[in-house]
Amino acid sequence: MKKMIPVIVAIVLIILIAAAGFGAKLLERYSYSKERADLTEYFGIQGENDVPIILQDELIEEHAKIFDDRCYFDIATVHKYFNDRFYEDKAQEILVYAMPKGFLTTRIGYAELSDYGADFEEAGMAWDYVISRYEDGVLYIAADFVKGYSNFTYELFSEPNRMQVYTEWGERSTADITKDTQVRYQGGIKSDILTDVSEGDTVVILEEMENWTKVKTRDSFIGYVENKRLGEQSTETTEPPGDYKEPVYESNTRDHKINLGWHVIGGEGGNDTLESAVAQTKGLNVISPTWFRLTGNEGEFTSFASADYVGRAHNMGLEVWALVSNVEAESADVDMYELLSRTSSRWNLIRNLIAAAQEYGLDGINIDFENISLDAGEPFIQFIRELSVPCREYGIVLSVDNYVPMGHTDHYDRAEQGVVADYVIIMGYDEHYAGSDEAGSVASINFVESGIENTVAEVPAEKVINGVPFYTRIWKSGPEGLSSEAVSMGMAQDFVENHNIAIRWDETTCQNYGELQEGDTFYQVWLEDADSIRVKLNVMQNYDIAGVAAWRLGHESANVWDVIEEYMNQP
Repeated sequence: MKKMIPVIVAIVLIILIAAAGFGAKLLERYSYSKERADLTEYFGIQGENDVPIILQDELIEEHAKIFDDRCYFDIATVHKYFNDRFYEDKAQEILVYAMPKGFLTTRIGYAELSDYGADFEEAGMAWDYVISRYEDGVLYIAADFVKGYSNFTYELFSEPNRMQVYTEWGERSTADITKDTQVRYQGGIKSDILTDVSEGDTVVILEEMENWTKVKTRDSFIGYVENKRLGEQSTETTEPPGDYKEPVYESNTRDHKINLGWHVIGGEGGNDTLESAVAQTKGLNVISPTWFRLTGNEGEFTSFASADYVGRAHNMGLEVWALVSNVEAESADVDMYELLSRTSSRWNLIRNLIAAAQEYGLDGINIDFENISLDAGEPFIQFIRELSVPCREYGIVLSVDNYVPMGHTDHYDRAEQGVVADYVIIMGYDEHYAGSDEAGSVASINFVESGIENTVAEVPAEKVINGVPFYTRIWKSGPEGLSSEAVSMGMAQDFVENHNIAIRWDETTCQNYGELQEGDTFYQVWLEDADSIRVKLNVMQNYDIAGVAAWRLGHESANVWDVIEEYMNQP
């Protein structure tokens, strides 16, 4: 028996050691981790003045910054999330904000509004912080200043720096914590701790799972809490700040359909052709003479404007919306980015246009700026915003000509035009043009309808006018390649008749089509005529848009006006 005692002890010890090891494994497996997450890494904090942003219930990639104990957003963040109407003039270091009835301007790096070129009652006001500033070449705007003109709320937290931002409000689910516990990085007792919550604390419910729920604490930590630590859910309603009012952009739109004709004026003598240009028209109520042509980067332009012309047009019952163009020979040396990006040159152009409108008694201004480069897109829409302010004040109709929407023209920002301008005019033609690599229609029906459909998706239909072509292209392909000539409706019809070309209706384009092989040369023509214009007008009626514009007066056949008159008489 004495010999067995050591053996028994050894066995007991082995069992105890095994049990201890098993118990330790059980303890390790089922005990709660006390490891705390590195919050700098969790929030992605980069430097002591960096402020991560929790937008609604999501940590976004953009961050704010702290400068002089004040929170700032970079301008890209402001544009993306809060308000894209703040404009940075990099060359002159000016921040501009155009509102329906005036401008806010401030020199970057200063604490007061400037009266730089602006006639606005707030000019000269000062803040107790720098409104905007450059840091490492990036423009930052004080969050409090942005908030004064944008619909959002924010709250700053420290240790570590972070901010909660809300741009949307409504109902959300919440629950109270029933026992002191931790919010963990992921669902699981071994996940690192983000923060502690106490009994009675309220959390926002983001996502429910079997044993854990994703929550957000009142101080904007987003993580997971065990379901057994959550009380009954309730609904909480959040509301937007009561001190913000959305700006109202009143429009000078008319209460009737617009029937506009562009009248090409090649010089002052062209004003004498008004009567002949409108002689066969029916239902025309707006004429747009091509009077103003940009000539310089400081906002200079030539003018063929005539008060006598305006008076004669008014006597005919026509409004005059003078066209401002950058596509004529006089504008060849104008750098549109240089002109539109600088506040001084933009406002010089605006002042002179408004002065001309008042001098000649114009009813409207029609902006026809084409071939705007991608980098000039933001300055272009800023120009439209700023021009709309005095137009609104003086009752001048502001219309803007636009290409048929396609990806490469998105920077024209039709949606913003639809807010600040009175009319957005689609140039519903040039589907195929002089430089096209294939022959085709100037304005097939699918091209036209796509242009209208995509425009009214961004712009209120009552502000959309569709332009139709009063011209046709005669296409010629042969040994020397492909070429075309734009001709009037009458010249196109003469060409067809003189060459005995058989015409047939093409259902795809909804146009009369003809072709001719003459030796090595192949001719094609998709006619614009009363038949094709009627189909386009029917589409326009279906979309209930504001009216029709025609490029250009004098190139049409007389019977086109019969179908336009029918369109104008439809309710």
